[in-house]
Amino acid sequence: MPLASAQPALLVLADGTSYKGWSFGASGTAIGEVVFNTGMTGYQEVLTDPSYCGQIVTFTYPELGNTGVNKDDEESNGPQVMGAIARNISVRPSNWRSTQSLPDYLKQHNIPGIYGVDTRALTRKLRSSGAMNGAISTEILDPAELLQQVQDAPSMAGLNLVREVTTNEIYEWSEATDAAWEFSSGIPTPEGEPLTVVALDFGIKRNILRRLASYGCRVVVVPINTPSEEILKYNPDGIFLSNGPGDPSAVTEGIETTRALLDSQKPVFGICMGHQILGHALGAETFKLKFGHRGLNHPAGLEQRVEITSQNHGFAITADSLNPEVEITHLNLNDRTVAGLRHKSLPLFSVQYHPEASPGPHDADYLFEQFVNSMREHRKTKTSV
Repeated sequence: MPLASAQPALLVLADGTSYKGWSFGASGTAIGEVVFNTGMTGYQEVLTDPSYCGQIVTFTYPELGNTGVNKDDEESNGPQVMGAIARNISVRPSNWRSTQSLPDYLKQHNIPGIYGVDTRALTRKLRSSGAMNGAISTEILDPAELLQQVQDAPSMAGLNLVREVTTNEIYEWSEATDAAWEFSSGIPTPEGEPLTVVALDFGIKRNILRRLASYGCRVVVVPINTPSEEILKYNPDGIFLSNGPGDPSAVTEGIETTRALLDSQKPVFGICMGHQILGHALGAETFKLKFGHRGLNHPAGLEQRVEITSQNHGFAITADSLNPEVEITHLNLNDRTVAGLRHKSLPLFSVQYHPEASPGPHDADYLFEQFVNSMREHRKTKTSV
């Protein structure tokens, strides 16, 4: 049932399908690629993940906002989505950490939302027809008029959204995972001087930075247009390639910088967009998935090894485009797309999922330790020469 004060709202997809509902969050019109996330929790982390820039997220869990929002669960400086779609919403959160309701939070950040939508039917529509552009509006309630705006919007394919979310200036990150929330008991004690990691910010999540700091790393975050020469002036022990939004093939500056950094033979670890960027730098190609992978329980693995992973991406590496020096380490076990790779002779590896969780399982946190061990080996080799 709509709230007494709720405004009518309209959702229109690029194929002309429309859904009536009620507004929560800000008034206005939002246009973006409509996708769905199957997670049962973690809506605030999803809304604030820069990888969702340019997208309107459909939440398949039937009620949103029960636990409100709080500063600790933000993955960036506020929501990054264009809009949100829900079946039902809660305006009276019940959680000891909550500082604000979800509708008030979205309104504060000028993000429109629509609820009262049959999200099951919408998800089935996106699964059969594929992710597509759409719009939410409280201003334009004529489906034909709103459809015209949707059809004028650019496609996600070929779109470089990393420029919208990358940092504007270089900064260092030192905050580790709060001891009360630490989920890994096997983190090794740092040895000697901290390992320096330069992170290329394609839209980095804060929990990635926290995990690197928890493993004893000094983390320097740089914009994607930072020249490789400037990055190497930090004498990094390793290079990290972050998650991010949009079409990886369009992020030419990131691909070129990564390719130049590979000549240094320093350890490289990529996550999500970073995985795709590393693939491009190694000569591979990517393609757009029909409706993408967005949820908290995607199985990934190879040769009897399975991890339950958090995923959020709409593109994937084309397996046949990988050169013989690169091997696949993980497949998405739902559709057999590439979910991990490594170089056979250089310390380069990446995954098409989120080992840092937030939200999601912690099965893959060991990858941060793997990166740290690779950097230690590289430092020892460099010192002994």
